[in-house]
Amino acid sequence: MDRRNFLKAGLLGTVTSGLPVAKAEAVENLPPIPGALGMLYDSTLCVGCQACVAECQQVNKTPVNPKGEQTWSNNDKLTPFTRNVIQVWSDGDGKNKDKTENGYAYVKKQCMHCVDPNCVSVCPVQALTKDPKTGIVKYDPDICTGCRYCMVGCPFDVPKYDYDNPFGQISKCELCNQKGVERLDKGELPGCCHVCPTGAIIFGTREELLAEAKRRLSLLRGTEYDYPRQHVNSKDTYRATVPAYQYRIYGEKEGGGTQVLVLSAVPQENLGFPELDDIATGARAAHLQHFLYRGLALPLVALAGLTMMTYKNMHGDKICERIEAQKEAMRQARKEMEEAEDEHHG
Repeated sequence: MDRRNFLKAGLLGTVTSGLPVAKAEAVENLPPIPGALGMLYDSTLCVGCQACVAECQQVNKTPVNPKGEQTWSNNDKLTPFTRNVIQVWSDGDGKNKDKTENGYAYVKKQCMHCVDPNCVSVCPVQALTKDPKTGIVKYDPDICTGCRYCMVGCPFDVPKYDYDNPFGQISKCELCNQKGVERLDKGELPGCCHVCPTGAIIFGTREELLAEAKRRLSLLRGTEYDYPRQHVNSKDTYRATVPAYQYRIYGEKEGGGTQVLVLSAVPQENLGFPELDDIATGARAAHLQHFLYRGLALPLVALAGLTMMTYKNMHGDKICERIEAQKEAMRQARKEMEEAEDEHHG
């Protein structure tokens, strides 16, 4: 065996011996944290009053938008100056609330606090972390490098970077429990839940919120229901007529699940929520990294590639000569076959 064949056989055997180790493993999401905290947003109860937007800015002391009028209503989308917004979807003449034809609906946009957040997976310095007790996706501006990978990685387009800030900083909802605010630690509610007059946004554990959402989907359309306000277990209720809900709790499974859940009477994709697989993007990335590094598969593949490149650079002339010789041999064989066929038919 010459040197070339020896190297080929050795590298191929080593690489293939390392690869099959992880081939049978399936991609799995991180499981929800028991008792993780979140919110349920019911679009049918929202009246678009914007009280949650104003309260969020006041509680979190976010700076006002330097462009345009200096009011919170100037923020019609998530920006570094607001951590939640109320948007309006409409169709046709937009006169009928919560109807898909000639209707309109409100939608609250904020961090969804994913069960398996991709922003946490892609952050190279752990400026974004998932609290092991509450499940809240937390942000530490003191160690953030401003790489903005989280903005690219978030399927909901939530994190926003303040380009006008000389130090740079990401803005996102932390359920009003970040350092210096800590409303949950003090036994208080997130600002938006505290001020919502109709209970369109309520606070609780993910398990409680899922149970409440499923209860609403089981109600008879057109009947009356006492919707809890502020907290999922609140006795302070808001009586309203049960609408024709879309039979889907957005966030129950999408993207591996979220701790902010959404109910609506129009399709959630109409409201700007993306269609996501049940497997979280973060879980896919972690699985790929685990596969590549387990058994030294990636280093071995890299070594094989470097070895082949080195050999080609050192023996490039000989390789070209052999290729040309093979081509010439093929041309000669084809010519002989053609001559033989001519003699046969002649």
